[in-house]
Amino acid sequence: MKPFSRADRVGGLIQQVVAELLHKQISDPRLAGATITGVKMSRDLRLAKVYFCTPAGEASRQDALDGFERARGFLKRELAQRLTLRYMPDLRFYYDGSIDYATRIEQLLKAVKQDDSDHH
Repeated sequence: MKPFSRADRVGGLIQQVVAELLHKQISDPRLAGATITGVKMSRDLRLAKVYFCTPAGEASRQDALDGFERARGFLKRELAQRLTLRYMPDLRFYYDGSIDYATRIEQLLKAVKQDDSDHH
């Protein structure tokens, strides 16, 4: 069995190109500091779910979603030029809350550790 499916490889390429475009060619202030955390492709390669996070966290999620929606056409055109795919997948953008969740867990663990050290 192959270690990575074609969908995984295409998703990785899309992630790389979108991240590069976001860093170098998109100047929308709503997307400043946004990071592409992953891309999940449908098996038929017709849909790409692009996951992102922002430095302001959950607070700037809607602004970033609006920015990505506005940049969708540009991103699809650039991806079509750089990738040789039979069909250009539809791009959908989703906020990745896992980093916020991990930060919250880390804060809770630090609080428990501090509380424990205060009692000893």
